[in-house]
Amino acid sequence: MSAPPPTVADGPLALVCGGGSLPLAVADHVEARGRRVVLFLLREAADPKDYAGREYTPLYVGQLGKLARIARTQGCREIVLIGSLVRPSLWGIRPDWLALKNLSRIARGFRGGDNHLLSNSTKLLEEQGFTLRGAHEVAPEILAPEGALGRLRPTADDHADIEFGLAYLAAAGPFDIGQAVVVAGRHILAVEAAEGTDGMLARVATLRAERRIRAPRGVLVKAPKPQQDRRFDLPSIGPNTVEAAARAGLAGIAVIAKETVVAEPVTLAEAADRAGLFVAGVRGSQG
Repeated sequence: MSAPPPTVADGPLALVCGGGSLPLAVADHVEARGRRVVLFLLREAADPKDYAGREYTPLYVGQLGKLARIARTQGCREIVLIGSLVRPSLWGIRPDWLALKNLSRIARGFRGGDNHLLSNSTKLLEEQGFTLRGAHEVAPEILAPEGALGRLRPTADDHADIEFGLAYLAAAGPFDIGQAVVVAGRHILAVEAAEGTDGMLARVATLRAERRIRAPRGVLVKAPKPQQDRRFDLPSIGPNTVEAAARAGLAGIAVIAKETVVAEPVTLAEAADRAGLFVAGVRGSQG
């Protein structure tokens, strides 16, 4: 794979924002480097109240032409997509002229997992002359470091579960299903699918309350899919993940260092310490 082109550090950056706190964190890191950020908020994903006092352009999913036109007018040559977004149906998007002209291509993107859909859609923006960047390329501070983020560290048994989870995710990755699994005693308790990580953890909590899970605590393991385009949808964790893992009765959370986005790392570490959980960045075993 060829190396990505160098970042255009002196030009404004178009930031397409989904839900959560990550888009604002990325914007703050980029602006701290002296680079102007042009914000686009995805309707029904980003909360406008979080952006009070900031200028932004609202976008419906599917308004690729509007995004390209305004980004170009603002002098942007690079675009970053960041934040949570519930996968829309094909009939749930609001295509503008650019999307309508390429509706058959967009429809083909829906015939696959999230990574396939994102890569397919962003090619249209690249054809408009933009470079698509990963948020971690413009704000590397958001990536998980190697080692523990709080006071606690995984035990030898936890490490065995982590390696087991990583091996499963590497094997399942080509099916483009999910990025997370819960493992206890080298036994898989749950696999992430369309419900997302928090939904999977809520399912584990329910199963444990119903005594359908009797295994000792266990570990949440998250990793990018082997074939995943690292510019989009890297695994992410935040304080809410810690709280959900605690409700599920887990011992901790393991993610791939330098390949996982961490929202509010200080708050996350504090939440982990309060809950008695470890959060650790580990080396990947996926090759």
